[in-house]
Amino acid sequence: MVNEQHLPLRSDQALRIDSVASRRISFRLPVWVSLTLALIALLIGWQTLVVVQNYPPFILPAPTVVFQRLATELAGETLPRHIAVTMSAALSGFGIALAISLSLGYVLAHVRAFDRVLTPLLAASQAVPIVAVAPLIVLWVGVGLESRVLVATLVTFFPILSATIVAFRNVPRELIDMARISGANRWHLLRYVELPLALPGIFGGVKAGLALATTGAVVGEFVGGRDGLGALINIARGLFDTPLMFVALTVLAGITLILFLIALLIERLLINWEA
Repeated sequence: MVNEQHLPLRSDQALRIDSVASRRISFRLPVWVSLTLALIALLIGWQTLVVVQNYPPFILPAPTVVFQRLATELAGETLPRHIAVTMSAALSGFGIALAISLSLGYVLAHVRAFDRVLTPLLAASQAVPIVAVAPLIVLWVGVGLESRVLVATLVTFFPILSATIVAFRNVPRELIDMARISGANRWHLLRYVELPLALPGIFGGVKAGLALATTGAVVGEFVGGRDGLGALINIARGLFDTPLMFVALTVLAGITLILFLIALLIERLLINWEA
């Protein structure tokens, strides 16, 4: 007599088991839930460290102290003005870098002669720290908004350019050949074949560039700015006002996170064909 326990599963039973297993494997928390849990864990760890080590506020302020100071500063006019200056420089620099990087990246991905000449030079330029270049930019351009925009542009430019070149080069050649056989011109190739397939890779560079744009703006403000969050950090450092420094850093982190989430939302809206 055959033991029923050793009989193979029926096909419908196997399909149901596979379906349950795939749902368990593919389960994942939404992005906003993961971020919220990570932030809560960070704040709890921060607060615990301050309480256990009994740090004074001028060494390491507790999160409660920082958020109280943040609420106070937001109620005034100084912090919103500094935020507006930094955001203007960061977004302007990002916009300029995005326009140049997408255009130049498309050209370099298709014209090998330009790629062999320009890409090594552009890569070598990244070996020079932006902190070392920023004083020269301030000297040449001045201490106004233009110098901070230029620094943000330089910091943001190369990551978007690199991602754009790689994304366009990874478009399958077979699809391009099929489109050309069907009568597609250069514009049709870009609009209906290359750009939709390259968007996921391009957005990788865009998200990295958004984070670096605020960094570039703050570096410019560190060197020669009188306004902006970088200048506010310099002022707080001179006054030994550690809670105010943490307020500026917290706002910077919040701005970067918001910009990243906006880019992520736009990416999901544009790349719905991947779902």
